[in-house]
Amino acid sequence: MAQKPRYLTSGKDMIWSLIPLLAICAFVAIVSGNCSVGLTGRADDDRTQAFDVEHALKADAADMPFPIRLPVMPSSWKPNSGSAPSVDGHRVSTAGWVSANGAYVQLTQSDASEESLIGYLRGDEGYDAVTAGGTREVAGRTWVTYSTGEKKKFWITDLGDVRIAVLSRGSDADMEQLATATLTQQPLPRRG
Repeated sequence: MAQKPRYLTSGKDMIWSLIPLLAICAFVAIVSGNCSVGLTGRADDDRTQAFDVEHALKADAADMPFPIRLPVMPSSWKPNSGSAPSVDGHRVSTAGWVSANGAYVQLTQSDASEESLIGYLRGDEGYDAVTAGGTREVAGRTWVTYSTGEKKKFWITDLGDVRIAVLSRGSDADMEQLATATLTQQPLPRRG
């Protein structure tokens, strides 16, 4: 078959020649295992390395002047983040998980005041107002509930020497599971 003259080719010809090339690239990427489609939305779809929450919280316990608890979460929850910033001159220990439902859930522990934690947990979402939603009982403790206009929810309980908060945009059940798992643990050993 003779090739078309160059002046008769159009964008449609280019698209039809790219489609098989893109299909071959997608096939090679999927077969090699270097990508995943992630259709189930579960934490085990993610192929990135899990964050070592146990060592991070143990390091925080050795370094921070307040008690730190290490919750034992189900294997279907994937730890994915942690940090130790300062808020109003107080240290904060955070750890985050992707729950079995695919929602991000964060644990925050600090000796900062509840007001300071509210500002920290609100985050950089502009000037969204934080709305207090009352209280709820979880694991034998009273938690003050808050939410923002961005559908972020967080609960804070005061244990005297430490305030503990759980945060998520996911279900209350995930937050309750993290809150319960945290409060059922004894504080980790501290340095000295």
